[in-house]
Amino acid sequence: MKYPIAIEAGDKKTAWGVVVPDLPGCFSAADSGVDEAIENTKEAIELWIECALDAGQAIPNPSSITELQKKKEFKGWIWAIAEIDPALLSDEIERINITLPKRVLARLDAKAKSAGESRSGFIAHLAIAA
Repeated sequence: MKYPIAIEAGDKKTAWGVVVPDLPGCFSAADSGVDEAIENTKEAIELWIECALDAGQAIPNPSSITELQKKKEFKGWIWAIAEIDPALLSDEIERINITLPKRVLARLDAKAKSAGESRSGFIAHLAIAA
């Protein structure tokens, strides 16, 4: 998935600011220029998407840079694309194989049972909460 990002140029005293117009409240910054700004913003987008999915919110589709450039608030900003792995948006179930000591597995199963969940569901909830 490719999100357009608006970058406000910085200087020796001011960081480069970045806004992701399609993701409300998603922003980033960088000290050393456009390349760092794009990389930092990829991480911000991934975190924004993860939080939105955990909260059950829909993920907005990317807009066209051409349309966003017409907005007054971005006049003079630099435009770039931050590409995000679409697997971040997938709720597709994937079977995995993990290895745990038997004593840990026994504790895991006991905790899952007391929570009324399957082993997989319990692990998923722990991962999301962490």
